[in-house]
Amino acid sequence: MTVCLTVVLISTYEMGRQPFGLASPAAWLRRAGVRVSCVDLSVEKLPTTLLQEADLIAFYLPMHTATRKAVQVLSQIKGINPRAFFCFYGLYASMNSDYLRSLGANVIISGEFEEALVKVVQEFTSKQGKGVCSLPTAFIHSLPRQQFIPPYRDELPSLDRYAHLILSNGAKRQVGYTEASRGCKHNCRHCPVVTVYQGHFRIVQRDVVLADIDQQVDAGAQHITFGDPDFFNGVGHAMSLARSLHQRHPGLTYDVTIKIEHLLKYSQHLEALRDTGCLFITSAVESIDDRVLRLLDKGHTCEDFLAVRALFRKVGLTLNPTFVTFTPWTTWKSYRELLNLLAEEDLIHNVS
Repeated sequence: MTVCLTVVLISTYEMGRQPFGLASPAAWLRRAGVRVSCVDLSVEKLPTTLLQEADLIAFYLPMHTATRKAVQVLSQIKGINPRAFFCFYGLYASMNSDYLRSLGANVIISGEFEEALVKVVQEFTSKQGKGVCSLPTAFIHSLPRQQFIPPYRDELPSLDRYAHLILSNGAKRQVGYTEASRGCKHNCRHCPVVTVYQGHFRIVQRDVVLADIDQQVDAGAQHITFGDPDFFNGVGHAMSLARSLHQRHPGLTYDVTIKIEHLLKYSQHLEALRDTGCLFITSAVESIDDRVLRLLDKGHTCEDFLAVRALFRKVGLTLNPTFVTFTPWTTWKSYRELLNLLAEEDLIHNVS
């Protein structure tokens, strides 16, 4: 008996980006012969008819806000389709597994989710063929070294519905988004990546990343954001990719995220990043209080942050530092010191 399963992948929030976390598993599921649709509720309304017909509905939860929004809409979707099988995947799915189970989650997937999602759907299809329409509640922790395939983006809203980059001269660039790696070598104590990957990281093969960028450029992208937790976790992979990207698309610009520690350790690559089109680099500085940095196990000091700031001035790169502004150890004095330092270093316009 052949069973035609309908799967709907849902994203609720990904910081104004077209969600890689839908496009990538959609490609894997399509390759497995599954009928899959993608819905991004950050720019789309709930598709009632599509949800009514779904057998399996999977929410992508890469961050806290996405989780809160998914929880808000879950009861409404259950009202539309009470028979659906519900799956949650992404960093915050595993972090909130007990809570999500209490809300009716059938499967929680932690880590590399593409291969795991295909297996869940295949098992569900098999049971449907035998007249069984459910699976036991399961938690799947999956960290295989996957051989990725190019994401399938045709089911997603067009790039012009997402965030744009506005340059200092007022020019506006359409932005695409991809990932060259997942996970992280480091174990900073405040980071959600650590709870899943525990010091490991996984590479998305270069040809797959380039193919994904090619299709986004064809769709109008003029700038690419790399969503890797740390672009320099695999510095050889990163620099090879940056050079290849520049050769293929000389006018394309991009931005990346890199630890302060790695910006110092691999500072010899900063000029190459600049020359291949990198416009700015985000770095999770988190605090200028060395005691707090030690407690968070960040691997850098305030002095290191200032050294990176000086390097960026010299090289001509823009630094976008981010902060955990309020911690249990924040005082009025340390908060004022942070604001003063940002002013002194001319970083007010660089900080969200």
